[in-house]
Amino acid sequence: MTTPDLFGDSTEQRSSPPNQGGVAGSVPLAERIRPNTLAEVVGQTHLLGPGKPLTLLFDQQHVHSLILWGPPGVGKTTLARLLAGAAKAQFIALSAVLAGVKEIRAAIEQAGEYAKVGKSTILFIDEIHRFNKSQQDALLPFVESGLVTFIGATTENPSFEVNSALLSRSQVYVLNSLNADDFTRLLKRAQAELGTGIVVEGDAFDALCAYADGDARRFLNLVEITLLQIKAQGLSSLDLPALKQIAPSQIRRFDKGGDAFYDQISALHKSVRGSDPDAALYWFCRMLDGGADPRYMARRIVRMAWEDIGLADPRAFTIANEAAQTYERLGSPEGELALAQCVLYLAIAAKSNAGYNAYKQAMAHVKQSSSMPVPMHLRNAPTQLMKELGHGSGYRYAHDEEAGHAAGESYWPEGMQTPQFYQPTDRGLEGKIAEKLSWLAQRNAEARQKK
Repeated sequence: MTTPDLFGDSTEQRSSPPNQGGVAGSVPLAERIRPNTLAEVVGQTHLLGPGKPLTLLFDQQHVHSLILWGPPGVGKTTLARLLAGAAKAQFIALSAVLAGVKEIRAAIEQAGEYAKVGKSTILFIDEIHRFNKSQQDALLPFVESGLVTFIGATTENPSFEVNSALLSRSQVYVLNSLNADDFTRLLKRAQAELGTGIVVEGDAFDALCAYADGDARRFLNLVEITLLQIKAQGLSSLDLPALKQIAPSQIRRFDKGGDAFYDQISALHKSVRGSDPDAALYWFCRMLDGGADPRYMARRIVRMAWEDIGLADPRAFTIANEAAQTYERLGSPEGELALAQCVLYLAIAAKSNAGYNAYKQAMAHVKQSSSMPVPMHLRNAPTQLMKELGHGSGYRYAHDEEAGHAAGESYWPEGMQTPQFYQPTDRGLEGKIAEKLSWLAQRNAEARQKK
């Protein structure tokens, strides 16, 4: 007898997908061809394959707590289930969208019952980033005790959305969006499952891939709809005109020049970076006309502002964010005008990737170096005990110093060589920033010579 998940399927590992409702064909195609073995998993070749991290976990038949981070429809839930099967563990699934502390406690009680008969439990929490701090904290004691092995799935950066205590006890694995080769494999499986030899022409396949945007579930849902309709019409192939007729809201005139979706977003980004407003606007309109999600475009536009304009023109961040908000308020097509004008502004703005490079260098430095303690004069001292221990002692309040600058003061860990990550350009506002930093460096040098 199997025990039902609190928010999912049976905890018993099934060899084939269930036929929900008992009606043939009622189960979505994506569920019917969900992988039952590691060899059937599509994509994630950086994690799966001989000697790769997740394959080693399967081979060892031992699973540690981990977080699967990646976009929708790339196999996070599937991998969690397969890991539970490899470890011969009971599988309890919760959705953070629906569950709370009460459901967590119920899952823990169930795991305790399994432990009494010598069975281990994997507790899978989908959309873990939707749990608040208290909900995530409720997991910690049971993860630490080993009562459950935690597997979380998230589409958001776990560094920002998962508590540091839980994050430190979990290995993070990054999953990637599926590519055209992956979709080719999925299409063959879909054709076999649907029992059809319908040929999908190249232009129609490209449009299906673009609509899916790396999401296997999205791809299979549209494939199921289109192939079944083509089959019902007695046709032997699916071309782009037929695809547009069957699914006009998803597929318009996508990529009629033959370029791939990501080639177009690359062309847009590089046109902005190259300060060509007309080319940038052209690629922006090409993508909208092709059915690209304006919200996706807005996210990329915000990224361009931070990556390629940076501190050379800080107004770019504000304009990009406000354009995205305008689209959310107005929707299509009115909101697309705000995004278009933002693209023009970013293209003509002064460019600098100094901040982007500084961040990458600082992150690499932090990962490679040890965790050096915060100097006593920089530590917070909210209590009397901390003050007595010397926290904050000797700190110079910059606002009380000449020019609002504590010349000669150090803000680095003691004994650490001080790298220079941020090197502003002479373009736009960064030219002024460079002058300011040079002046501050001179004041620091003069003050330290006097010591």
